[in-house]
Amino acid sequence: MRIAIAALALLASTAIGHAQAVPDRVKSAGKLVIATNPNYAPITYKDPATNKLTGFDIDLGEAIAAELGLKAEWQEIAFAQMLPSLQTGRVDMVMAFMSDIPSRRETADFINYVRSGAQFYTTTARPELKTATDLCGRKVGASRSTTWPADIAAWSATNCVAKGLKPIEPIGTEGSVDARAQLKTGRLDAAVQGNETLPYFQQLEPNTYVLLGEPFTDKLVGIPFVKTAEGNQLRDAVKGAIERLQAKGAYDQIIAKYGLKPNVLKPITVNQGS
Repeated sequence: MRIAIAALALLASTAIGHAQAVPDRVKSAGKLVIATNPNYAPITYKDPATNKLTGFDIDLGEAIAAELGLKAEWQEIAFAQMLPSLQTGRVDMVMAFMSDIPSRRETADFINYVRSGAQFYTTTARPELKTATDLCGRKVGASRSTTWPADIAAWSATNCVAKGLKPIEPIGTEGSVDARAQLKTGRLDAAVQGNETLPYFQQLEPNTYVLLGEPFTDKLVGIPFVKTAEGNQLRDAVKGAIERLQAKGAYDQIIAKYGLKPNVLKPITVNQGS
């Protein structure tokens, strides 16, 4: 009996310790305010049947908050406004599958919690496109708010221009939805999305999309935090929460739920993106 009571006391003190690891302001509020943009299935999107937020980032964010003894409060914010909203204190952190790149680390620190690879794809209506090098001299679209247009140009320089072929023409789009729409109407020959998203759309629209080659980048995705003493404290608390979720197997369960096994990152790191 005494052993059982002692064990319960230890569990309670551990839970309290986790909650106390967050800044006093967050602890007093009892919540984590998290920015997201629900237009990137299966990472963060709205369930068509219920219109509720769902996806990998949503499930993981809820699990992080619970691990810290807090509630998750989601703020839907345009991608371009996420880091400014972090700086102004409107949100505590961002979960929107944001690439950790050096320019973004000028104003934020990133917990790297998953990885992503840029993937060329086209439609079944373009059977002449069989490999990535078939895209040399063609128009390839990708969201202009990402690093993908620059990644396409870099790949083209090495795999097209250096081999005497015409360069790919990268076309910046309003987002991945716009890129898919332009691809279907023939304005683009191919497009690029993260390899984390395409299996979902292949399942959603069978016999529509064809992958060309393997992912041609390997980037670390991060959760950004403001560079202040409070931000550092919250960053470390959240990193610890994700590490405990990995140890418990909860992280892997969420990964498996959304078909993201190729995107697993272990161990969790900070500011290691390139």
